[in-house]
Amino acid sequence: MLDLNDVALFVQVVRCGSFAEASRRLGVPPNTLSRRIAQLEAQLGTRLMQRSTRKLSLTSAGQDFHDRCASAVDGLVDAGQALMTSQQAPSGLVRVAAPADFFDFFLMDWLAEFLDAHPLVRVEFVLSDARSDLIAERIDVAIRGGILEDSSLFARKALEAGKDVLVASPAYIAARGAPQTLQDLHTHDCLAFAHPSGRATWRLSGPHGADAEIQVAGRLSGNTAQVLRKAALAGLGIALLPSSMTSRELRAGLLVPLLEQFHRQGHGVHLVYASRRHLPSAVSAFIDMVVDKLGTLDSLPMTMPSTLG
Repeated sequence: MLDLNDVALFVQVVRCGSFAEASRRLGVPPNTLSRRIAQLEAQLGTRLMQRSTRKLSLTSAGQDFHDRCASAVDGLVDAGQALMTSQQAPSGLVRVAAPADFFDFFLMDWLAEFLDAHPLVRVEFVLSDARSDLIAERIDVAIRGGILEDSSLFARKALEAGKDVLVASPAYIAARGAPQTLQDLHTHDCLAFAHPSGRATWRLSGPHGADAEIQVAGRLSGNTAQVLRKAALAGLGIALLPSSMTSRELRAGLLVPLLEQFHRQGHGVHLVYASRRHLPSAVSAFIDMVVDKLGTLDSLPMTMPSTLG
């Protein structure tokens, strides 16, 4: 009869991607893990994975075995954890990756309220506009805008996708005039994310759903949406920014919409984590809090560089 503990260890090793990472997360020596997997392979009479010092890959038999038993293992673990933690308060460290300007709009009072409600929880923020590797950097949850490129991750939507729109300040329009067509953007200073060529490509949806593409350039570029927003407010050019990021300024007349028949579809904001199963109660409570608080904002001055041109 198969040892279900060995099956569970196999599933965890596969999810971690290496024996070294599985050892760190499970607190089991790598040689013990390797021996237990070899024991499982001997019982099954087939090789489940190809090993190397840095990573592993599944054989076709290993992939099939993992696909068939992973959910069953999760169900058993979930049932046990539900019983063990039903009476326990959230506790432990939550490591969070977020954009560099996260606390420009996420109130520290909200975090204080969360910590006050959960006195056994600690939170560590890693603030950067670079995209974090959740496993390698031991991140419990990442707050991301834009396209979710890694299909192995799970996500919970915090804000619905809006539209990216073209805007400029009244001062810029007074000095340079307003573009009447997309081609007119060639003669304007456009604020875009830095590219080695000095130019950026904006792909837009136009009237009746028709797609359009335009190459733009300008004298100022940056690597965060917040920089481009501030540059637009300062009259330095035309920017393509999320409507959620510019709604207040548009209502106040600090920014002016341009070529309103064109826009780019946004991708919303998500909280991303490596697995939706076995989430520590502290991480789950933190995710619930962030989703609730972001839902109260009528505009969100944040997006990831991958969503913008």
